[in-house]
Amino acid sequence: MLTVEFKVAGVSCFGLNGGPAFKHNEAFWFQIATDDQSETDRYRNAIVGNGGQESACDWCKDKWGVSCQITPRVLTEAMAAGGGEAKRAFDAMMTMKKIDVAAIMAARRG
Repeated sequence: MLTVEFKVAGVSCFGLNGGPAFKHNEAFWFQIATDDQSETDRYRNAIVGNGGQESACDWCKDKWGVSCQITPRVLTEAMAAGGGEAKRAFDAMMTMKKIDVAAIMAARRG
């Protein structure tokens, strides 16, 4: 059995090689909260540009297949606001492969 300890943004994490009985899947992922378009793009490009792959709504996998969800705080705030604001932001996001922070902000405003 192989175990590893590593830190992500100062948080201790542990990994375990579960062997053939426990396959890695998308039930585990890292969520990366970002402040603006530049930071969103920087993380996305670092993951995808280093052998990873992109998916819808700025979900991506690194070169080892670990899923990451890059989530601008403006989107999280819209979801927390609920109602029409959340629906507009969510509907806008669902049309995107790469998150457009300005479009999310515009959708929040209606």
